Amino acid sequence: MVRGRLVAVNGAALDVDSYAKQDRRLAEREFNLSYAAELPGHNQIAAGHWFTREELAGGALSVEEGIARRLGWRIGDRLTWQVAGENFTAPIVNIRKLDWDSMQINFFVIATPALLASAPASYVTSFTFLLRSLRSLIRCRQHFSNLTVIDMSAILRQAQTIVDRVVRAVQFVFAFALGAGLLVLYSALLATQDERQHEAALMRALGASRSQILAAQRAEFASLGLISGVPLLPERQESVGLYEHRFPFSLSSNGWVWAAGPLAGLVCVSLNAWAGARSALNHPPLLALREI
Repeated sequence: MVRGRLVAVNGAALDVDSYAKQDRRLAEREFNLSYAAELPGHNQIAAGHWFTREELAGGALSVEEGIARRLGWRIGDRLTWQVAGENFTAPIVNIRKLDWDSMQINFFVIATPALLASAPASYVTSFTFLLRSLRSLIRCRQHFSNLTVIDMSAILRQAQTIVDRVVRAVQFVFAFALGAGLLVLYSALLATQDERQHEAALMRALGASRSQILAAQRAEFASLGLISGVPLLPERQESVGLYEHRFPFSLSSNGWVWAAGPLAGLVCVSLNAWAGARSALNHPPLLALREI
């Protein structure tokens, strides 16, 4: 990694006032440059081509597509950089696409080795170590005072803690919404209790048995329960599309989740219907018919 500043574009001195306000700081900042003869494995060429043999000998640049779009760089533009008090100029020959969400080391600008190999540089790498090797790592830092070690596990633990809190908050909201839905369902059943008593009384007066009335009400409420759970299926499909297309996540499909919505609706409605049906059947038919 080599520190450098952009001083000119296509021979014209850098004018930060020509950029948008949010891009001025980006243009005048000190960049972390790097050099490589081969394309890094986690990079993709979005436009142009990787360094040819002639470009490796003469000097060329590869830039990331996001910064190229914000600063108006295009393939063929010649950028002038100042590194350790010395300037060099090279053309842009390709634009790269990077995944900034990965833990890979990425750079906005990569030059050919001929341009930066002699410049003062810092070396960056990543590695995995076991907890029992922590003492060895501490001794290594004591022997090499210019070595800087960043423990990513502490950062990941903090991020995991935040994610766990968000998950608990979402679960609480879900439980609250579920409880409110059950209360609304129970209220709706109570509001139609009188009508069901009258229907049961009329059916018994016409000769229907208790088992027939119970079977009819169970079938009705079972249908309502299944219908109430069906809207969860499109929501599940939307979640799958969100994970696969909006976020680069691989979503494992569980078959029981698809059946959980209709079954949960069926169970909740059936329990409420069972209590309501018993109340309707226990009400004397004669009193119900007189009320009509």
